[in-house]
Amino acid sequence: MSEYDKILARLAQSPFRSRFRLDEKDKAYIRQKGMDIIQSHCRDFVHKRLAPAVIPNDGRQTPMRGHPVFKAQHGCACCCRGCLEKWHHIKAGKELNPVEEEYIVGLLIYWINRQVHF
Repeated sequence: MSEYDKILARLAQSPFRSRFRLDEKDKAYIRQKGMDIIQSHCRDFVHKRLAPAVIPNDGRQTPMRGHPVFKAQHGCACCCRGCLEKWHHIKAGKELNPVEEEYIVGLLIYWINRQVHF
């Protein structure tokens, strides 16, 4: 079992986290744009909305819908620094390093791929 599978299994036990799913509109958007573009969006969202040490609207910076990555962020508890600390043990109040950013992006893309292919 991969590291991503382990965290997703834990998250599946949360009634809130487990309710997030990609709908057909999200899947069509992913097919239209392609995974390279989705991954680029994901990197951009993580870098701009999660990576800074101080986020003025932390806890409210990730919408619940509007983009497949937003749903992935909530489903994976990568939506704010508080959730990152609680679920992934990535401390709030410090800038994310490149390894942490890649871990988050990798997890989000893994979640999206599982949603698209199941």
